[in-house]
Order: sequence, then C-alpha cells, then structure tokens
Amino acid sequence: MKGSAVLFSFLIFTHCQTGKPIQKQTMQTFDREGHRGCRGLMPENTIAAMKKAVDLNVTTLEMDAVMTKDGEVILSHEPFFNHEITTKPDGSFVKEEEEKSLNIYRMTYDEVKRYDVGLKPHPRFPQQEKTAAVKPLLRDLIDSIRLYCKEKNRPFPQWNIETKTQPQTDNLYHPAPAAFVEMLMKVIKEKGIEKNVIIQSFDFRTLQYLHQHYPHMRTAMLVEDYDKRTLDELLAALGFTPTIFSPAQSLVAKELVEACHQKKMQVIPWTVNETDEMQKLIALNVDGIITDYPNLFSQLAL
Repeated sequence: MKGSAVLFSFLIFTHCQTGKPIQKQTMQTFDREGHRGCRGLMPENTIAAMKKAVDLNVTTLEMDAVMTKDGEVILSHEPFFNHEITTKPDGSFVKEEEEKSLNIYRMTYDEVKRYDVGLKPHPRFPQQEKTAAVKPLLRDLIDSIRLYCKEKNRPFPQWNIETKTQPQTDNLYHPAPAAFVEMLMKVIKEKGIEKNVIIQSFDFRTLQYLHQHYPHMRTAMLVEDYDKRTLDELLAALGFTPTIFSPAQSLVAKELVEACHQKKMQVIPWTVNETDEMQKLIALNVDGIITDYPNLFSQLAL
C-alpha cells in the first residue's frame, strides 16, 4: 500500500510538552479501524464495506449490531431503516418521518433483507461506491470475511462490535442488555472468534453484563463528545476498567491518554476523517484510530 512504510513505521519520537519521547507505534501495534467497514467509501455495515476495509489493510473491522424479531444478530447502526440509506422493497426511498416505524426488532430477517441499504446516494458521503446491499447477518459476515481473507492471503482481522442498546428503548427496539449480550455471544462463540472480538458500547449495562458473565472478553467504553464526566467518574459509573477507552476525538488530550495508559487502558478515538487530525492524535500516543476513510492511513507522512 502506498505510503504504508512511511505511515506505520512511524517511530514517532515526537516530544510532548514534557519533553519526553512518546512510545513507538508500529504497523503491528497501531490499531487501524474501519468505521462501519469504511463508510466513506462503501455502504456502511455491509459485507462489501468490510471486504473493502480488509483490502485497505485495517487491523479491526468496526460495526454495529441490532436484533431481529426472530433472534438474528445483524449489522445496523440504527434499530430501524435510516432514511439516508434505505430503499424500500417497492423501489421508493424511506422517508425520514417513517423510518422509526420500520422497527427491525419487529421484523423477521426475511423481511429485513427485502430492504436495500447500498443503492441510495448518501448525502454526507459522496465518495461512497453505490452497490446493491442488505443488512447482513453477523454470522454470514464472519463466514464471508474468513473466506475472503483466505482467498486474498490476508490476516483475519479483529472485530469491534457495538451493542446498539439504551435504557429507554429496552424491549421496544432491542432486547434488554442480558438477552442482547447472550444472543451476540452465541454467534461469536459458534463462529470461534472470541479472541478476535471487542465489544463496545455507550450503554454501560451491556459492558457490565459482559464483565460479570464473560470476563475474558475485551470491552471498549464509548464516550460521546458532550459527556463531560472525568475519566475517574466514567470508570466509577462503569464499575471496572475496560480494555479500551474510546472517546469522541474532541475529548482526547495528552493528560487523558497518559491517565488511561497508567490504568492499562488503550485509547482509540472515533471518528477521525482528516489526516491532520490523525497525525495530531498519533502524536498524543493514542493506540488506534477509528475512521470512515481507512484509505487515509496510507496517506499520512510522518
């Protein structure tokens, strides 16, 4: 890949305000995550997006999980059909005012797969390649990527899976946390990828359930940019120290990264779509970056 030798040999000896060199990052240790596969380039949370991300040498495929009426785990950022990306079975586009009525948790997967989520031009991602696509079953995606990596002679990636739950919509748009996690873990265990998976969430309840019942699983605490709690306050609310602290990029500062590393947590911010911002974060010694444009990793000059 063009520029990869430059990018991820970045033995960054950049000096921070302390005057001390920051820890070296290498292609092997820096986590290059493709957000929803590679949302800037392909339809989000689709098999095509995940394959493209593999082609771009991501180390981790980032994705969102929701549940269907018949208990299937599928990829989707919302538990309904977003008007920005969805074409209905009759060929018309979903309207914003009707999207939340198209509740995936009230549909079987046979009903879900009648909706296309790859053909409608995305208003915020004009570079997206348009291709017919459905919201895939997680188990089908795992099989597809395993085969694709074998065919392309590429390493099988890590999987960063977000649980799309929140207290106010329990049993309306998704199962309650315990049931949600158990359904997700069933697929993960059946496919034998437990060691490859990170479970991330803004909903601390799912992470707490994982910590109690599947303590071997890696977890990532997602934090919104408007959440002004301190790191210690966030950890107190969670009740344990997760593997990864994953904040909005605007929250990242040198002191935060150092505090997380002292607590043995990695720092992987989201969603970083500009090369200059990537370089700033790398200089702060973050452990990875989540981006809609994983092709940008090869364009950094350090």
